[in-house]
Order: sequence, then structure tokens, then C-alpha cells
Amino acid sequence: MSSFRRRRPVRVALRWKIAALAAATACLVAVVVGVLVHLWTAQDIRGRAEATAFNTVYSAMDVYRRTGTLADGAELDPDDLPAALRHPSDGDRHTAYDERVEDNLGPSYWCAQRVGGTGSRVLAVRVNMSPELHELRRLDVVMAVASLLALAAAVPLAVYGAGLLGRRLRRVSETAGRISAGDLDARTGSADGRDEVDDIAATVDLMADSLARQLRSERRFTADVAHELRTPVGGLLAAADLLPAGETEDLVRARVRDLRSLVEDLLEISRLDAGAEQPVRAHVPLAAVVSEAVARTGLDTEIAVADGTGGHTPQRRAPQKKTSQEQASQTVETDPRRLERIVSNLVVNAHRHGKIPVRVTIEGHTVVVRDQGPGFPPDVLRDGPRRFHTGAAERGSGHGLGLTIALGQARLLGAELRLDNAPDGGAVATLRLPT
Repeated sequence: MSSFRRRRPVRVALRWKIAALAAATACLVAVVVGVLVHLWTAQDIRGRAEATAFNTVYSAMDVYRRTGTLADGAELDPDDLPAALRHPSDGDRHTAYDERVEDNLGPSYWCAQRVGGTGSRVLAVRVNMSPELHELRRLDVVMAVASLLALAAAVPLAVYGAGLLGRRLRRVSETAGRISAGDLDARTGSADGRDEVDDIAATVDLMADSLARQLRSERRFTADVAHELRTPVGGLLAAADLLPAGETEDLVRARVRDLRSLVEDLLEISRLDAGAEQPVRAHVPLAAVVSEAVARTGLDTEIAVADGTGGHTPQRRAPQKKTSQEQASQTVETDPRRLERIVSNLVVNAHRHGKIPVRVTIEGHTVVVRDQGPGFPPDVLRDGPRRFHTGAAERGSGHGLGLTIALGQARLLGAELRLDNAPDGGAVATLRLPT
């Protein structure tokens, strides 16, 4: 497996986002409705109390003028009468709100009317609103409890509904991830919703169909070109053998060999892309295979094998003879030909684009190739190697297929190939074989 993946931020599941939104909406609706009902009810209580006081004064004044007695709780010049009603300017009825609360009395509405002319006494009636306001408080409590019960019922329903939506979206996301990983046959199918999610699923499938057609066309073109070039390149190599010895012959031979290497690399990539390659696994000593691969490159490369105690035993192209226990600890099950291909490509890349000394370290099931050059370019570390792209100019020349082939072979073996830059400089390629 490759390690060229961007780190994803910590995500909050969509179902919890929708549940939180539903809970916030329910709370907002409950608060708004509760406040409106409270204000409307309180205003209604005050309005009814004012009307009751107004009408009571009317009837009490009629009884007082006819019989001289006080009825319906009316009083003459009561001590608690608000100051605004003590000296009315006319003989009309006047009301005032009294917010004082004494024991169970209050708030209240007062209504008063002067009995006779100027300076005469004032007849007043007080309507206590405390029972109605107590009922209002009970209504507030009932509404709060009902809102909490509704919220407790709404949130699980929202979580369930959001979970259904999240599973459908996750299915589309998983399909898109499989397609980006190279599975061109992955499809979402119908999302069973006949909504926007179903439209997204259909769009992803259409995109996958189009992408698959384009990639297959490109792969066929690459394979066909590479295959057709093998014959003329072979003829060029044979013709180069007929040239007279000299500088021209060496130059032509070198260029023809480079061209043949490019054609073979293109063929190998096309086979890897098409999934036509299958590993032939065997139990092999890792150090011996790596040393053989390094030796085949013909490049001056240091080899170090871990000694099991945290140290390393320096070697050159071939491991020293080990005990049977040490050899068993270094044995891996893999395809030795493909493993050699990966190691040799990494070593050649290190020599071509880096600086000496190049060092290969073997420890357990891990092979590390390091050079002392400028390191891998940022785009290679971020997105992985690209074909015919060698990164920064200071990393040297080449057609940029070595790392691509190494990565493809590593995937085929189920291994992980990680590219990094050392803190003190130099490119580091780490191959971890499956245990």
C-alpha cells in the first residue's frame, strides 16, 4: 500500500450534525412559542382584570349612590390606592396597574371614580391577579415540560433519519474512494431515495464510467506503443553492434539501451495498470535478495543489516554468512523478482537524483534506501510519483518511471512504500513488507 494520502481532519458524523440542528431548531421553536404564549396570556390577564375593575366600579358606584352602601368589594379612599387615582381631575372612571405583591395579594388592577364634586371622596375597586398569574406560571411549567418531551422524541428521530441519509452518503463516498484507489469497476448503483443523494450517486457512476473508458484507452495506447516499439528498438540495438568501435558507437549504444529500458518500463507499467501481473511468492532470505538487487545495479552502494540488538552490520553488495537462526529471522514470503525490481529502482533513483553515499539498511521486514541529495520534491511527498515527472531540476534527469514502477510492484506485493525526507537532508524511501 502507498502512504501518499493527505491527513484528514477530525470529522463529526453528519447524523450528529443533523441531530444537533434538529435539537437547536426544536429548542428555538419551543422558546419562541413559550415566550409568545406567556406574553399573550399575561396581556390577556391584565386586560381582563382591567375590564373587571372598570365594570365593578360602575356597578358599585350605582349601588352606592342609590343606597349609600359599598358593594362588590368597593372601598372609599383605601390606603393602598395608587397615587395616580387619589385625586382624579374629573368624575370619570380611571384605572391603574399596581405591581406590588403582599403575601398572596398582587399584582392588582385598580379602578377609581370620584363620588361627588371636587374634594369629595373616591370610590375604588381592586382586582387581584395573583390566581391568574399563578395559573400562568403553571402554564409555563407545562409548556417547558412538553417542550422537553418533544425534544426528547425529536432528537432520536432526527438521529435515525440522519443515519439513513449518512449511510447512503457513506456508500457514495466509499465508491468514490474505491475509484480513486484504482478500482474502475466500483459503482454505487441506485441510492434508493429518488432525491439529491440519488443524483450524486448517479453522477459518481457516470464519472466512473467516463474515467474508466479514458484510462483503459490510455493504457491500451501505452501498451500498444511500447509493444510496437520493441521490434524497431531491437533492430536498432542489433544495428549498433555493426558500428565500428569508437566514441560514436558508444554514444549510439547508450542511447539505444536507454530507449530499450524506456520501452520495457512502459510495458511493465501497462501490465501493472491492467492488473495482468500476479506475484509468485516464495520464502527467501531478505538480505540476500536485497544484496543481489543492489549488486545488479553496478552502483557503489552501502548495505547494512540489523544484527538484532539495535546495531547494524555493514556489508557490500552481499550479506555476510549468518547462523540459521539469524537467516530464519530475515526470511520473508514474497516474490523475489519483484522485490529485486523495487530495490534496484530505488537504488538507481537515489544515485541518479541524489548524492552519494547511498545506503541500504535492512531491518526485520523493512528495507530503507537513503541518499544525501536534496530530497524528494514537495509534490512527490504530497501526491506520490508521477510518470515522466522527475520533480525539481536539481534532482537530475530521467523519465520518471522508476518510482512509479516501484510503487506499483509494492502494491502488488501488499507492501507499503513510503517516501520521506530526512531531517538532516537526503531522500529516504522505506519499503515495509507484510509480515
